[in-house]
Amino acid sequence: MADAQIGGSGERPAEASASPADETISAGAPAEVGVRFEVDGEIATVTLCRPEKRNAQTPAMWSALARFGEHLPEQVRIVVVRGEGPSFSAGLDLSLLTGAPGQRSFSEIAALDDAALDRLIAEFQRGFLWLRRPEIVSIAVVQGHAIGAGFQLALACDLRIVAEDAKFCMKEPALGLVPDLTGTKPLVELVGLPRAIEMCLTARTVDAAEAERYGLAERVVPAGDLDRAVHELVTSLLAIDRHAAAATKRLLLGARQRTLEEQAAAERSEQMIRLRTLFSAPAPRGSAGAGN
Repeated sequence: MADAQIGGSGERPAEASASPADETISAGAPAEVGVRFEVDGEIATVTLCRPEKRNAQTPAMWSALARFGEHLPEQVRIVVVRGEGPSFSAGLDLSLLTGAPGQRSFSEIAALDDAALDRLIAEFQRGFLWLRRPEIVSIAVVQGHAIGAGFQLALACDLRIVAEDAKFCMKEPALGLVPDLTGTKPLVELVGLPRAIEMCLTARTVDAAEAERYGLAERVVPAGDLDRAVHELVTSLLAIDRHAAAATKRLLLGARQRTLEEQAAAERSEQMIRLRTLFSAPAPRGSAGAGN
């Protein structure tokens, strides 16, 4: 099992000559950044490792997540996202409101001009967006609190396995902010617009049973069964042909944006590739590639 140590400078890394599987991207130890990465064959594990802070998140952590996503080894099919200790993530590190050593306060960030501020928030979002890529399946393993940024990190994943003690809350509006770490779209898609409005604008807590009822959790288990439930899910996912899985996820990701006719055409295009790949038939000259 290989560990990747990724620093939180926020700078886009230069092109690497070594294979990402062998590369260490380091500007600080994981304990300093608050995120640990491990790769074991086709499975990558992302662990938030600030248990003494209930895995409260910082910009350095978001930059580290983005950099790991950029350098994810090609063989990885499953990404498991966890939190160390009793909580998945209690959300934003509130020291950002006043500033802390090594990081800018929100007042300093707010003083940036519009273009710089937009770029900075887009950089934060990159740490969450890569978890939706079609060639991987991402799984959030949620216990205890998943608040604000923690809730959004869980929403960034394709699937959520949840302990019975899990508690979700979109806290940002209660702090005078908005959820800006890519969580609003999946929340609306999962629970519907009226319920998403109610959950966000009351900043109320949703327990595990309610989360399962609303489609926010694929499975709820006792906390002691989390590892077993994740192992069973990962085993089932890895049993499927990786190329068929990626093609199917591409179809599912694009389904909401397409008409029925467009989706049918995308299915035909993906299936032509699968048939020719499986049965070694060369594509005729002038044939179209897969559609999105």
